[in-house]
Amino acid sequence: MTAPHAPTPSQTIGPFHGHALPVVDGGAIAPVAHPETITVHGYVYDGAGEPVPDALVEIWQPAPDGSRTGAPGSLRRDPVTGRAAGRDGVTFTGFGRVATDADGRWAVRTLPPGGVPYLSVALFARGLLRHLYTRVYLWEEPGDTLLASLAADRRATLLARPEPPRTYRFDLRLQGAGETVFLEFSGAGRP
Repeated sequence: MTAPHAPTPSQTIGPFHGHALPVVDGGAIAPVAHPETITVHGYVYDGAGEPVPDALVEIWQPAPDGSRTGAPGSLRRDPVTGRAAGRDGVTFTGFGRVATDADGRWAVRTLPPGGVPYLSVALFARGLLRHLYTRVYLWEEPGDTLLASLAADRRATLLARPEPPRTYRFDLRLQGAGETVFLEFSGAGRP
């Protein structure tokens, strides 16, 4: 007889983010001191409009030249200790993962995406059995299929608000008034 297995995170209400999911320097997607760096920041709010202090926000994006190959670096390990070593400060990987702070705030420093006007987001939060997908549109591009398919009030939930210099505000609302548009994908790939 085999021992019973412990429930997986998708079978149990979390959060389980503090142990293995945070990435050292996870919000530093752009190489250090890169002149084109932008900051994208915001808050995660629950259905009652309260900040969510234990959420995890993942960013996936193409490089400024539009390439989507990414580069190793986000999850580097120290070869001696095996512990996370974080980013090398030079390589652009197109991936970031940050936890919200005690006030529900998150932030990443990245480069503008090439070929698309948005960053792809995966959101992990308490009470969610599966993570949610959405997009942070840094600008509206005529002919974007997703934005064109939405009513103006729903489209607004995907648009980041510019805050000069080179900063964008994007809040994620899990439910209620102004709920963020979340996407469903039938394939295994990222948005």
